[in-house]
Amino acid sequence: MASIKQNIEQITHQIRLATEKCGRKPDSVQLLAVSKTKPITAIQEAIDAGHFAFGENYVQEGVEKVQHFATTPHAEQLKWHFIGPIQSNKTKHIAEHFDWVHSVDREKIARRLNDQRPEGAKPLQVLLQVNTSGETSKSGTDFASVSELAAAIATMPNIVLRGLMSIPERADDYESQLRAFQSLSKALQVLQQTHPSMDTLSMGMSGDMDAAIEAGSTMVRIGTALFGARDYSNKA
Repeated sequence: MASIKQNIEQITHQIRLATEKCGRKPDSVQLLAVSKTKPITAIQEAIDAGHFAFGENYVQEGVEKVQHFATTPHAEQLKWHFIGPIQSNKTKHIAEHFDWVHSVDREKIARRLNDQRPEGAKPLQVLLQVNTSGETSKSGTDFASVSELAAAIATMPNIVLRGLMSIPERADDYESQLRAFQSLSKALQVLQQTHPSMDTLSMGMSGDMDAAIEAGSTMVRIGTALFGARDYSNKA
């Protein structure tokens, strides 16, 4: 069984091959290790291997991990990303503990995150989640509303609008994957004309990473391929 360090090296290699194939630089794509449901020991193993960016889906679990690693030797290097659906009653904990939020899909949530960001803290880096497939089971704003949402968030002083995120409908063929990701990439290009701080596309996971990178992803979210199968029995 491969170690987490070996998995990181393998995924980094895959990213390099994918970027080279489409004429991009390897360092133009960041690996976000999705550590939801994974124990402290697994995250520590990734840190020991030199990885410092982690994504969490569940607020209570994520906050506990952030607090644990706040007093460890690499605390200043760590970046914590909240990537799950956001409930209004959980925004305070997210605003207080995370560096990035990928899943903002309505103004109410953005305003609560802005207002609850602690005084003196660096601005929260925010991505807008777009429902590219129109599935009712998925979170995210639609393409028609994303410009209005971006304009509203751009006025909030404790938030920096950094880009877009999506979880597209699952597709097994490469061309379908590519089309879904290209639609998000085009939306970002339009928004960048009025919001130059938007430089991030969070899209692509283990099964569709290559298509996401070809479409312009700057951050791929990898969990199972890095940490192994997940245990959801203790999620919070």
